[in-house]
Amino acid sequence: MGIFSRMSDIFKANINDLIDKAEDPAKLMDQMVREMQEQLQEAKIQVAKAIADEKKLHQQLKQNELQSQNWESKAMLALKKGDENLAKEALKQKKSYDGLVGSVKTQWEEQNALSSKLKDNLRALEAKIDEARRKKEILIARQKRAEAQKKIHEVMTGLNDNSAFANFDRMERKVMELEAQADAAVELEVQTLDDQFKALEAGSGVDDELAALKAKMSLTA
Repeated sequence: MGIFSRMSDIFKANINDLIDKAEDPAKLMDQMVREMQEQLQEAKIQVAKAIADEKKLHQQLKQNELQSQNWESKAMLALKKGDENLAKEALKQKKSYDGLVGSVKTQWEEQNALSSKLKDNLRALEAKIDEARRKKEILIARQKRAEAQKKIHEVMTGLNDNSAFANFDRMERKVMELEAQADAAVELEVQTLDDQFKALEAGSGVDDELAALKAKMSLTA
């Protein structure tokens, strides 16, 4: 369990440092999940070692139990053959292995309990990481919504700014000025044509009068 508490202390220290320096929450959360995943891989290695130690102790326990049984069988055989001294020597060996059985069994039971606890902690850590991934997706979505709302607010603030509309008013006045200049140019052109036609009409009247006068004079001559 010291494995997980030590990992937790290191992880908390790293995360607190990252949060203090955070500029982009999305990147920070990605990094946090990556670090949690790395811690998970390290935890899996440690748990695998603990399970391997437990299996090794269990194997030693079985071997010592088997040796105890073998020496007991040899002691019984020696008694059947009437050799009590040999039976005693066999029982001494059995007793030695019985002592090892008791010692190894205690170690194995402790290691077995530890392995079970570590496996439970590992499953809990995996569940926490899954929860962190889900929270990360939710928080990133919230961040994107907040950024979008902020952007819209900034745009609306800019549109509500009188200076922005003042620029539109200036452009509108400029367009109206250009339109007035264009209308004036057209009006001047039309007026010039009217004057030309009036001049032509005036010229035609004088010519007619001149012709009439000439005709009159020729009649009186």
